[in-house]
Amino acid sequence: MTLREQVEQDFRKRFGAAPTVVVRSPGRVNLIGEHTDYNDGFVLPIAIDREVWIALRPRDDRRVVVHSLDYGASLSLELGPLSHAGSDWTEYVKGVVWALQEAGHSLKGWEGVMSGEVPRGAGLSSSAAVELAVQRAFSTVSGLPWKPSEMALLGQKVENKWIGVNSGIMDQMIVAGGRKGHALLIDCRSLELQPVPVPAGAVVVVLDTGTRRGLVDSAYNERRSQCEEAARFFGVKALRDVDARTFSARQNELEPLVRRRARHVITENERTVQAAEAMRAGDLTRLGRLMDASHDSLRDDFEVTNDALNTIVTLARAQPGCFGARMTGAGFGGCAVALVAPERSAAFVQTVSEKYTQATGNTPQCYVCQAADGASVV
Repeated sequence: MTLREQVEQDFRKRFGAAPTVVVRSPGRVNLIGEHTDYNDGFVLPIAIDREVWIALRPRDDRRVVVHSLDYGASLSLELGPLSHAGSDWTEYVKGVVWALQEAGHSLKGWEGVMSGEVPRGAGLSSSAAVELAVQRAFSTVSGLPWKPSEMALLGQKVENKWIGVNSGIMDQMIVAGGRKGHALLIDCRSLELQPVPVPAGAVVVVLDTGTRRGLVDSAYNERRSQCEEAARFFGVKALRDVDARTFSARQNELEPLVRRRARHVITENERTVQAAEAMRAGDLTRLGRLMDASHDSLRDDFEVTNDALNTIVTLARAQPGCFGARMTGAGFGGCAVALVAPERSAAFVQTVSEKYTQATGNTPQCYVCQAADGASVV
């Protein structure tokens, strides 16, 4: 039974009728452009065909009732002023209500059943998938216009102000605005989106190391402040405004650690724009090389990989049909992403899984992904 069928079936059991609306919202994987988003730079993610689903129907009152199949728990709240009660899944739903109300939207109540297949804590944006699924549900029952970039900014506000995670705009942007068969080159300053077709000769394989990010928040905030320090040194708003030539001319004036952090961001921005060009040209070899260079920079200059990520990337690169591989997401565990020839993907997944388990004792999860549409009503 598909996840969609499960939420619909549970809805009928729980509420005694069929749902009138079903929404889905994808996870995402970033092909290249890591830790560039909060530096006003470029990212190149795809929405993936692993999703959060909500089956729902409008209510006549101002109550929102959501049952989560994944947590075996329900939330019931009255629209209006809200307060924090903890840090579990319900805070994402409450955060969306808060952000939509703060933005002046008039909301109507609904009841629904939610479930997701985006792995949690893997760096595939399960939280953005939930936020945008809930926003899509509200926009449908409340008659709100669906403008992907506006909804993405509200989703980011939920993360930053309600959940308290200082994340950039990429996750919500790709989850809201993804396009089937395409990556999106996102300018994180202007929020301009350019769809870039994923070349036919490759599939995207997500390699979940089975390790979860430990002290990622403190390390993330530390990297962020190092980037801000480098931008101040160059007298610019963000590292996005520094090109490789300017950096090279003055890099020795920077403290060594800050220099390495800045070098990653500045070169990663250039790689990301070049990767979009390579995709448009169908040049998978060049795209793969840029992904490899991205990982090496994240490992050596930004220092956000771990042994598991380095191991799985090394194994992936050694397989026939692999064009390139890199860690993806914030780092310190979670997932890598590889670009693989379609006819080699089954053997690739099997061999990498076996060798990774032998090397680490961990069992990875490997997903062959297609680029999917952003959050939508089905």
